[in-house]
Amino acid sequence: MVYRIEVTPHDIMASRFAISPLIVTKHALWVLSGARGSGQWRSWADRMREPYERLLLTQPGLAPLVALFRERHYNADFPAPPPTGVDTPFEAELAVVRATPAAQAHDEIARNLEGMPRPPAPVREVLFSSDVVRLFAEALQATWGEIVSPAWPRFHAILERDVIQRAGRLATYGWAAALDDLTPRIRWDPDGVIEVLAGDADETHRLNGRGLLFVPTVFPIKMGSYLEDDWPYAISYPARGTGIPPERADGLAHLIGRTRTRLLLELATPATTTQLVTQLGLGLGTVGGHISALRKAGLITGNRIGRTILYHRTPLGDSLVNRSPALDASR
Repeated sequence: MVYRIEVTPHDIMASRFAISPLIVTKHALWVLSGARGSGQWRSWADRMREPYERLLLTQPGLAPLVALFRERHYNADFPAPPPTGVDTPFEAELAVVRATPAAQAHDEIARNLEGMPRPPAPVREVLFSSDVVRLFAEALQATWGEIVSPAWPRFHAILERDVIQRAGRLATYGWAAALDDLTPRIRWDPDGVIEVLAGDADETHRLNGRGLLFVPTVFPIKMGSYLEDDWPYAISYPARGTGIPPERADGLAHLIGRTRTRLLLELATPATTTQLVTQLGLGLGTVGGHISALRKAGLITGNRIGRTILYHRTPLGDSLVNRSPALDASR
Protein backbone atom coordinates (compact mmCIF):
# COMPACT_ATOMS: atom_id res chain seq x y z
CA MET A 1 0.00 0.00 0.00
CA VAL A 2 1.19 3.53 -0.77
CA TYR A 3 0.69 6.91 0.83
CA ARG A 4 1.11 9.65 -1.74
CA ILE A 5 2.06 13.09 -0.39
CA GLU A 6 1.60 15.82 -2.98
CA VAL A 7 4.00 18.74 -2.51
CA THR A 8 4.46 22.19 -4.01
CA PRO A 9 7.56 24.42 -4.30
CA HIS A 10 6.32 26.29 -1.20
CA ASP A 11 6.53 23.09 0.84
CA ILE A 12 10.33 23.05 0.61
CA MET A 13 10.49 26.40 2.41
CA ALA A 14 7.97 25.24 5.03
CA SER A 15 9.57 21.81 5.63
CA ARG A 16 11.88 21.41 8.60
CA PHE A 17 13.84 18.91 10.66
CA ALA A 18 13.37 18.32 14.38
CA ILE A 19 14.97 16.28 17.14
CA SER A 20 12.57 14.54 19.52
CA PRO A 21 13.85 12.93 22.73
CA LEU A 22 10.35 11.52 23.28
CA ILE A 23 10.24 9.73 19.92
CA VAL A 24 13.74 8.35 20.55
CA THR A 25 12.53 7.12 23.95
CA LYS A 26 9.64 5.30 22.31
CA HIS A 27 11.99 3.76 19.75
CA ALA A 28 14.30 2.64 22.57
CA LEU A 29 11.32 0.72 23.93
CA TRP A 30 10.82 -0.87 20.52
CA VAL A 31 14.38 -2.18 20.72
CA LEU A 32 14.35 -3.23 24.38
CA SER A 33 11.00 -5.00 24.04
CA GLY A 34 12.26 -7.02 21.08
CA ALA A 35 9.86 -5.41 18.60
CA ARG A 36 12.90 -4.25 16.59
CA GLY A 37 16.51 -5.35 16.35
CA SER A 38 19.15 -3.29 18.14
CA GLY A 39 21.60 -2.89 15.23
CA GLN A 40 24.76 -1.08 16.30
CA TRP A 41 23.25 -0.53 19.75
CA ARG A 42 23.44 -4.18 20.74
CA SER A 43 25.88 -3.66 23.62
CA TRP A 44 23.85 -0.67 24.85
CA ALA A 45 20.62 -2.69 24.64
CA ASP A 46 22.24 -5.57 26.55
CA ARG A 47 23.21 -3.17 29.35
CA MET A 48 19.75 -1.61 29.44
CA ARG A 49 17.86 -4.89 29.50
CA GLU A 50 17.96 -5.16 33.30
CA PRO A 51 16.69 -1.58 33.90
CA TYR A 52 13.97 -2.20 31.31
CA GLU A 53 12.84 -5.42 33.03
CA ARG A 54 12.78 -3.53 36.33
CA LEU A 55 10.59 -0.81 34.84
CA LEU A 56 8.16 -3.46 33.58
CA LEU A 57 7.64 -4.44 37.22
CA THR A 58 7.34 -0.93 38.62
CA GLN A 59 5.51 0.95 35.84
CA PRO A 60 1.99 -0.43 35.25
CA GLY A 61 1.66 1.48 31.98
CA LEU A 62 4.82 0.16 30.33
CA ALA A 63 3.72 -3.35 29.30
CA PRO A 64 0.40 -2.07 27.84
CA LEU A 65 2.30 0.65 25.93
CA VAL A 66 4.72 -1.91 24.48
CA ALA A 67 1.81 -4.23 23.62
CA LEU A 68 0.62 -1.67 21.05
CA PHE A 69 3.82 -1.75 18.98
CA ARG A 70 3.44 -3.05 15.43
CA GLU A 71 5.09 -2.29 12.11
CA ARG A 72 3.52 -1.17 8.84
CA HIS A 73 0.21 -0.52 10.56
CA TYR A 74 -1.21 2.32 12.57
CA ASN A 75 0.34 2.96 15.99
CA ALA A 76 -1.39 5.28 18.45
CA ASP A 77 0.06 8.76 18.02
CA PHE A 78 -0.54 10.34 21.41
CA PRO A 79 2.29 8.54 23.33
CA ALA A 80 4.88 10.21 21.06
CA PRO A 81 3.42 13.08 19.02
CA PRO A 82 5.59 14.92 16.48
CA PRO A 83 7.63 17.71 18.11
CA THR A 84 6.66 21.35 17.73
CA GLY A 85 10.22 22.70 17.61
CA VAL A 86 13.68 21.87 16.35
CA ASP A 87 15.02 20.78 19.73
CA THR A 88 12.03 20.50 22.09
CA PRO A 89 12.96 19.35 25.64
CA PHE A 90 11.63 15.99 26.75
CA GLU A 91 9.57 17.57 29.52
CA ALA A 92 7.78 19.86 27.05
CA GLU A 93 6.98 16.93 24.77
CA LEU A 94 5.72 14.86 27.69
CA ALA A 95 3.42 17.72 28.72
CA VAL A 96 1.68 17.35 25.34
CA VAL A 97 1.18 13.64 26.05
CA ARG A 98 -0.25 14.34 29.51
CA ALA A 99 -2.75 16.80 28.00
CA THR A 100 -4.30 14.13 25.76
CA PRO A 101 -8.03 13.68 26.47
CA ALA A 102 -8.87 10.14 27.57
CA ALA A 103 -11.47 9.81 24.80
CA GLN A 104 -8.86 10.58 22.15
CA ALA A 105 -6.44 8.09 23.71
CA HIS A 106 -9.09 5.38 23.73
CA ASP A 107 -10.01 6.05 20.10
CA GLU A 108 -6.37 5.81 18.99
CA ILE A 109 -5.80 2.66 21.05
CA ALA A 110 -8.90 1.00 19.58
CA ARG A 111 -7.67 1.80 16.07
CA ASN A 112 -4.20 0.52 16.98
CA LEU A 113 -5.64 -2.81 18.14
CA GLU A 114 -7.60 -3.47 14.95
CA GLY A 115 -6.28 -6.65 13.39
CA MET A 116 -4.05 -7.48 16.39
CA PRO A 117 -4.50 -10.49 18.68
CA ARG A 118 -6.66 -9.62 21.66
CA PRO A 119 -4.39 -8.47 24.52
CA PRO A 120 -4.56 -10.19 27.91
CA ALA A 121 -7.30 -8.89 30.22
CA PRO A 122 -4.90 -6.97 32.56
CA VAL A 123 -3.42 -5.13 29.56
CA ARG A 124 -6.85 -4.26 28.14
CA GLU A 125 -7.91 -3.01 31.55
CA VAL A 126 -5.08 -0.45 31.52
CA LEU A 127 -5.51 0.45 27.85
CA PHE A 128 -9.15 1.44 28.28
CA SER A 129 -8.92 2.85 31.79
CA SER A 130 -9.47 6.51 32.57
CA ASP A 131 -5.83 6.65 33.75
CA VAL A 132 -4.18 5.32 30.58
CA VAL A 133 -2.72 8.68 29.56
CA ARG A 134 -1.17 9.23 32.98
CA LEU A 135 0.18 5.66 33.13
CA PHE A 136 1.73 5.91 29.67
CA ALA A 137 3.28 9.29 30.51
CA GLU A 138 4.78 7.94 33.74
CA ALA A 139 6.21 4.92 31.90
CA LEU A 140 7.80 7.18 29.28
CA GLN A 141 9.16 9.51 31.97
CA ALA A 142 10.77 6.59 33.80
CA THR A 143 12.22 5.15 30.58
CA TRP A 144 13.71 8.51 29.66
CA GLY A 145 15.18 9.09 33.13
CA GLU A 146 16.66 5.65 33.72
CA ILE A 147 17.51 4.42 30.24
CA VAL A 148 17.67 7.09 27.52
CA SER A 149 18.85 10.34 29.14
CA PRO A 150 22.28 8.98 30.22
CA ALA A 151 23.02 8.23 26.53
CA TRP A 152 21.31 11.35 25.17
CA PRO A 153 24.48 13.42 24.50
CA ARG A 154 25.72 10.70 22.17
CA PHE A 155 22.30 10.17 20.60
CA HIS A 156 21.84 13.91 20.12
CA ALA A 157 25.20 14.27 18.35
CA ILE A 158 24.15 11.65 15.77
CA LEU A 159 20.76 13.29 15.22
CA GLU A 160 22.22 16.79 14.97
CA ARG A 161 24.68 15.68 12.31
CA ASP A 162 21.91 14.14 10.25
CA VAL A 163 19.68 17.21 10.55
CA ILE A 164 22.45 19.59 9.45
CA GLN A 165 23.29 17.49 6.41
CA ARG A 166 19.76 16.73 5.20
CA ALA A 167 18.39 20.21 5.83
CA GLY A 168 21.19 21.62 3.71
CA ARG A 169 20.49 19.15 0.93
CA LEU A 170 16.77 19.94 0.96
CA ALA A 171 17.35 23.69 0.80
CA THR A 172 20.06 23.46 -1.87
CA TYR A 173 19.05 20.57 -4.10
CA GLY A 174 15.35 19.90 -3.39
CA TRP A 175 13.25 16.89 -2.50
CA ALA A 176 15.11 14.21 -4.46
CA ALA A 177 18.40 14.92 -2.67
CA ALA A 178 16.79 15.19 0.77
CA LEU A 179 14.91 11.90 0.40
CA ASP A 180 17.82 10.00 -1.11
CA ASP A 181 18.81 7.10 1.24
CA LEU A 182 16.29 8.32 3.84
CA THR A 183 14.63 4.88 3.89
CA PRO A 184 13.83 2.32 1.18
CA ARG A 185 10.15 2.86 1.94
CA ILE A 186 10.17 6.45 0.65
CA ARG A 187 10.75 7.49 -2.94
CA TRP A 188 10.47 10.74 -4.85
CA ASP A 189 8.25 11.04 -7.92
CA PRO A 190 9.47 13.93 -10.13
CA ASP A 191 5.82 14.86 -10.71
CA GLY A 192 5.85 16.39 -7.23
CA VAL A 193 4.83 13.43 -5.09
CA ILE A 194 6.49 11.70 -2.12
CA GLU A 195 5.51 8.04 -2.13
CA VAL A 196 5.52 6.27 1.24
CA LEU A 197 5.31 2.48 1.17
CA ALA A 198 3.29 1.94 4.34
CA GLY A 199 -0.17 1.75 5.74
CA ASP A 200 -3.27 -0.36 5.24
CA ALA A 201 -4.71 1.47 2.23
CA ASP A 202 -3.71 3.66 -0.69
CA GLU A 203 -4.19 7.29 0.30
CA THR A 204 -3.31 10.72 -1.07
CA HIS A 205 -2.40 13.66 1.15
CA ARG A 206 -1.61 17.26 0.23
CA LEU A 207 0.75 19.47 2.18
CA ASN A 208 -0.74 22.66 0.71
CA GLY A 209 2.24 24.76 1.73
CA ARG A 210 2.46 23.40 5.30
CA GLY A 211 5.67 21.52 4.60
CA LEU A 212 6.79 18.20 6.00
CA LEU A 213 8.46 17.58 9.36
CA PHE A 214 11.43 15.18 9.30
CA VAL A 215 12.32 13.55 12.64
CA PRO A 216 15.46 11.34 12.71
CA THR A 217 15.99 8.61 15.28
CA VAL A 218 19.13 6.78 16.35
CA PHE A 219 17.47 3.37 16.35
CA PRO A 220 17.09 1.06 13.33
CA ILE A 221 13.36 1.48 12.80
CA LYS A 222 12.09 1.11 9.24
CA MET A 223 10.09 4.34 9.25
CA GLY A 224 7.29 6.06 11.12
CA SER A 225 4.78 8.54 9.76
CA TYR A 226 2.26 11.03 11.08
CA LEU A 227 -0.26 11.66 8.32
CA GLU A 228 -3.26 12.68 10.43
CA ASP A 229 -4.77 16.14 10.09
CA ASP A 230 -4.62 16.60 13.87
CA TRP A 231 -0.81 16.54 13.76
CA PRO A 232 1.89 18.17 11.62
CA TYR A 233 2.60 15.82 8.71
CA ALA A 234 5.82 14.14 9.78
CA ILE A 235 8.13 11.25 8.93
CA SER A 236 10.48 9.56 11.38
CA TYR A 237 13.48 7.76 9.90
CA PRO A 238 16.83 6.26 11.01
CA ALA A 239 19.58 8.89 10.99
CA ARG A 240 22.68 8.44 8.90
CA GLY A 241 25.54 6.90 10.84
CA THR A 242 23.36 4.70 13.05
CA GLY A 243 24.52 1.58 11.22
CA ILE A 244 28.24 2.22 11.69
CA PRO A 245 29.85 -0.69 13.57
CA PRO A 246 32.23 0.14 16.42
CA GLU A 247 35.02 -1.82 14.69
CA ARG A 248 35.82 -3.44 11.35
CA ALA A 249 37.78 -6.68 11.18
CA ASP A 250 39.46 -5.75 7.90
CA GLY A 251 42.96 -4.82 8.97
CA LEU A 252 42.41 -1.07 8.64
CA ALA A 253 42.81 -0.57 12.39
CA HIS A 254 46.21 -2.27 12.19
CA LEU A 255 47.23 0.18 9.49
CA ILE A 256 46.15 3.52 10.97
CA GLY A 257 44.99 2.62 14.49
CA ARG A 258 41.61 1.76 15.97
CA THR A 259 40.63 5.31 16.95
CA ARG A 260 41.45 6.80 13.55
CA THR A 261 39.57 3.95 11.88
CA ARG A 262 36.56 4.67 14.04
CA LEU A 263 36.80 8.38 13.23
CA LEU A 264 36.92 7.62 9.49
CA LEU A 265 33.85 5.40 9.84
CA GLU A 266 32.00 8.11 11.74
CA LEU A 267 32.76 10.62 9.00
CA ALA A 268 30.54 8.76 6.55
CA THR A 269 28.34 11.63 7.75
CA PRO A 270 30.06 15.03 8.16
CA ALA A 271 30.62 16.12 11.76
CA THR A 272 32.21 18.83 13.85
CA THR A 273 35.01 18.22 16.34
CA THR A 274 32.55 18.63 19.23
CA GLN A 275 30.20 16.03 17.76
CA LEU A 276 33.07 13.60 17.26
CA VAL A 277 34.20 14.11 20.86
CA THR A 278 30.72 13.10 22.02
CA GLN A 279 30.50 10.18 19.61
CA LEU A 280 33.91 8.72 20.41
CA GLY A 281 33.94 9.49 24.12
CA LEU A 282 37.43 11.00 23.92
CA GLY A 283 38.97 14.31 24.94
CA LEU A 284 38.95 17.34 22.68
CA GLY A 285 42.75 17.36 22.33
CA THR A 286 42.87 13.66 21.46
CA VAL A 287 40.21 13.97 18.77
CA GLY A 288 41.82 17.13 17.44
CA GLY A 289 45.16 15.33 17.10
CA HIS A 290 43.62 12.47 15.14
CA ILE A 291 41.77 14.92 12.89
CA SER A 292 45.01 16.74 12.17
CA ALA A 293 46.78 13.49 11.28
CA LEU A 294 43.98 12.34 8.98
CA ARG A 295 43.85 15.73 7.25
CA LYS A 296 47.60 15.69 6.62
CA ALA A 297 47.24 12.22 5.12
CA GLY A 298 44.53 13.50 2.78
CA LEU A 299 41.88 11.17 4.20
CA ILE A 300 39.53 13.88 5.49
CA THR A 301 38.94 17.55 4.85
CA GLY A 302 36.93 20.31 6.50
CA ASN A 303 34.58 23.06 5.38
CA ARG A 304 33.94 26.09 7.57
CA ILE A 305 30.27 26.81 8.28
CA GLY A 306 29.91 29.92 10.43
CA ARG A 307 32.11 29.44 13.47
CA THR A 308 32.46 25.67 13.12
CA ILE A 309 34.30 23.33 10.77
CA LEU A 310 32.43 20.36 9.35
CA TYR A 311 34.75 17.44 8.57
CA HIS A 312 34.10 14.75 5.99
CA ARG A 313 35.99 12.02 4.19
CA THR A 314 37.83 12.71 0.95
CA PRO A 315 37.60 10.31 -2.01
CA LEU A 316 40.88 8.82 -0.75
CA GLY A 317 39.34 8.29 2.69
CA ASP A 318 36.29 6.68 1.10
CA SER A 319 38.45 4.32 -0.92
CA LEU A 320 40.39 3.29 2.19
CA VAL A 321 37.23 2.49 4.14
CA ASN A 322 35.38 0.91 1.23
CA ARG A 323 38.31 -1.03 -0.17
CA SER A 324 37.88 -3.19 -3.25
CA PRO A 325 37.33 -6.97 -3.07
CA ALA A 326 40.66 -7.38 -4.85
CA LEU A 327 42.45 -6.01 -1.81
CA ASP A 328 40.72 -8.59 0.38
CA ALA A 329 41.73 -11.37 -1.98
CA SER A 330 45.36 -10.32 -1.80
CA ARG A 331 45.55 -10.63 1.98
